[in-house]
Amino acid sequence: MRPETQPDIEPFLQTVARASRSLLLLDYDGTLAPFRKERDQALPYPGVAPVLQEIVRNGRTRVVIISGRDASETAPLLGLDPSPEIWGLHGSQRLKPDGTVKTPQLHESTLDALSAADNWLGYQQLRHMAEFKTGSIAIHWRDLGEREAAEIRGRVLLGWIHLAQEAGLDLLEFDGGVEIRASAPDKGDAVRSLLSEMSANTPAAYLGDDNTDERAFRAINGRGLSVLVRPQWRQTAARLWLKPPEELLDFLARWLKACQALDASGSEAVAAVNR
Repeated sequence: MRPETQPDIEPFLQTVARASRSLLLLDYDGTLAPFRKERDQALPYPGVAPVLQEIVRNGRTRVVIISGRDASETAPLLGLDPSPEIWGLHGSQRLKPDGTVKTPQLHESTLDALSAADNWLGYQQLRHMAEFKTGSIAIHWRDLGEREAAEIRGRVLLGWIHLAQEAGLDLLEFDGGVEIRASAPDKGDAVRSLLSEMSANTPAAYLGDDNTDERAFRAINGRGLSVLVRPQWRQTAARLWLKPPEELLDFLARWLKACQALDASGSEAVAAVNR
């Protein structure tokens, strides 16, 4: 959807205002928070956490974070109380609000292949650029110049492509890096799973910024609203484009206002619980 042909989102927000329950699915890095070289400093854009806190506490929206990070990293950065449900590792890990975690069990062959991928980074003297997660290794080059980033990408893929093909692992290229990971559910699978847990008429939206969010956009299209959140537009399956942080904040504030509309009308509010 090109910027000049974006839809009017007011009709969608009106469905949120009329519904007793809605579903708001959000990527983290690049969507709710700007990218940071120090990943533990990637805090949400100013104003995002307070409005999300109000949406969660209002109780009429099920808020879910779907991130490439380990789920345990995201909750402290958001700082919401109660914490929303978080799907980590691109949808293969699920951290529920009650603290229970569902993480995939890795086959020995997968662990061996990831160990070989790690060894390749050591051979290329690139381990210092790696992020090690359960079932995956990611290399980040976002802060590097175009020529240096392309050179590092080529060195990494020279070894990883063969390893991924031999072991049946996935290679995910994202904005500023590449990740080798166990073949597992992705963000699109997570979106479909969450939608299946809600009634068919539940208003739903997914907000993301990266190539890894495209599967989530395609999964929600035809069922809800897909939103690209990034400073510059790019070709995407998303139906709406928002520039952070101002347009992102405006969208979230309008969502909160829609949630509050039913309560103000005198109808019974839903208990503030994110299942």
